[in-house]
Amino acid sequence: MCGITGIYGLGGKQSHEAACESVVLMNAALAHRGPDATGIWKEDPELVLGHQRLSIIDTQAASNQPFLHEATGDALVFNGEVYNYRELRSELEAQHTFQTDSDTEVVLAALQQWGRAALQRFNGMFAFAWWNAEKRELLLVRDRLGIKPLYYTESNGAFLFASEIRSLLASNRVKREHDPMALADYLRYQTVHAPRTILKDVKLLEPGHWIRLQGEEMELEKWWDAAHEAMALSPVASRKERTERVRHHLKEAVRLRMRADVPLGAFLSGGIDSSAIVGLMQEVSERPISTFSVTFDEGQFDEGPYSRLIAKRFQTDHHEIRLTADNFLEQVPAALEAMDHPSGDGPNTFVVSAATKKEGITVALSGLGGDELFAGYPVFTRSHDLVQKRWLASWPKGLRKLAGSVYAAAKPTGTARKMADILAGDYFDLEHTYPLSRQMLLERDLRKMAPELAHHPNAVFGWMKEALEPGTAGFDLPFLSKVSLAEMHTYMGHTLLRDTDQMSMAHALEVRVPFLDHHLVVEAMAASDEEKWPHTPKKLLTDALPDLLPKEVVNRPKMGFTLPWEQWMRAELKPLCEEGLEALSGLDSMHTKQIDRIWQAFLAGDARWTFSRVWMLVVLGNWMKRHGIA
Repeated sequence: MCGITGIYGLGGKQSHEAACESVVLMNAALAHRGPDATGIWKEDPELVLGHQRLSIIDTQAASNQPFLHEATGDALVFNGEVYNYRELRSELEAQHTFQTDSDTEVVLAALQQWGRAALQRFNGMFAFAWWNAEKRELLLVRDRLGIKPLYYTESNGAFLFASEIRSLLASNRVKREHDPMALADYLRYQTVHAPRTILKDVKLLEPGHWIRLQGEEMELEKWWDAAHEAMALSPVASRKERTERVRHHLKEAVRLRMRADVPLGAFLSGGIDSSAIVGLMQEVSERPISTFSVTFDEGQFDEGPYSRLIAKRFQTDHHEIRLTADNFLEQVPAALEAMDHPSGDGPNTFVVSAATKKEGITVALSGLGGDELFAGYPVFTRSHDLVQKRWLASWPKGLRKLAGSVYAAAKPTGTARKMADILAGDYFDLEHTYPLSRQMLLERDLRKMAPELAHHPNAVFGWMKEALEPGTAGFDLPFLSKVSLAEMHTYMGHTLLRDTDQMSMAHALEVRVPFLDHHLVVEAMAASDEEKWPHTPKKLLTDALPDLLPKEVVNRPKMGFTLPWEQWMRAELKPLCEEGLEALSGLDSMHTKQIDRIWQAFLAGDARWTFSRVWMLVVLGNWMKRHGIA
């Protein structure tokens, strides 16, 4: 796991020297991602590449980057891991002589041997830039699910890219100006969906896409599509065959992700997903697995008993890291400081990553993705129920509006307000109800808070309409897989994965996600609703692992961090909150009085304004002030 930087499209000695200075600054901004080595390649007059290394596989200096192939002049900067590098190396050894034991050298050899077709052979999480010296071509690639980020921008004829926005800002070549359409997206969803970012001139390469640069040409193309792969998968003869396939793919994903030359462990909450990962890790390992659980004294729930149950069952080397709410609270400002792109979530991951790294672990496996693939979230149930109630569309619209208003008045919560908006709408299909189900600020809220932004189209609705339109592979997916597709694009792809990357890498901790192995993703997406959800959520996953998951875990209530955010924001964090809201009010497009009304309503305990809806505004204002964004 590392950080990559680069500037392409240079002309003249002065331009090249200035670019080298910029890349030095860009690298320095990524030092937290790769503290083990720093490197710059500046031998070509048209290109400068930079790299910060976190050594995971083959920790020797020979594997530092930028990685060069002297015979051809090719160069590679690579962030992430290709887990099946040993198998690929065996295929390539007849044509290539390897000098290291790293996956980086295998990636470069594979690209030289098979070109862009090599991407289909890679199993991993990655973002990289490959300079093909013979063709004088630069290829930028992001992995299938977007686990690793890759940001880019154009400035004065040059093309800049980096693993983080902060690195691009450090180049002093990017305008510190927000994108109004992206700001509207953030206010709706507490994140910004690719290819946009909160910055007007900076874009995020979408998952499963590549960019080819050659001379003044620029080509962008999608190289992997989950829905297409799922619909092309060979059918199963029975549900038993499906569960066997799921187990095989998940076990293989875990086995590959245990390859590392540094201390490795696993996050263990005692839930279905993390327990499944730990059980399979122990199944393929000859040594006890190190597991890490962060538990809290405060809160309605304590997951400690469940994590201890799983640790004992699989005889892991278990580490229980006990935190108080005060311990957590003390780290909130540092978590905000570590945030590369504004996001309404993240401090939890920051604290867990810090505690795990402190225990000497450099790589941790996570259960992220299990809920999205196997219908574990309430949004699956809600979406299914709404489609079953589409007969409500036959009611007169006025009657539906009235019913929704009465319901929202009787139960003044954010969920009730969403239901009222759904009832007042004209459609009950997934394309219309799902975007609303994940929305933080509703359209009526946006019109009051930022009237000038409310006219910008809903990015999630636009994406879903395109992804699920008739004639596409997405249209033919089973219903629950359509929800999974939406989850992977929205909440998982642009909140969970973004937060996991920026908050874990703030501590130089690599987090691997076996559930997002592309073979398993395709298998889960191809499964019918009946196979996936015959009785309870995640039934397909639990049926695939009956010997690993005890009934206490399978049947336990879903839990999460239950920290006193409302209390903190009204007390200890109140100055920080007001500072962030004040900064947000400074934007011309924001209605200051409405922001203050929301804050006062939250302080008064108004159930419509939960801490998460207010916190995302605080985070945004804090981030924009810290980076000087206008």
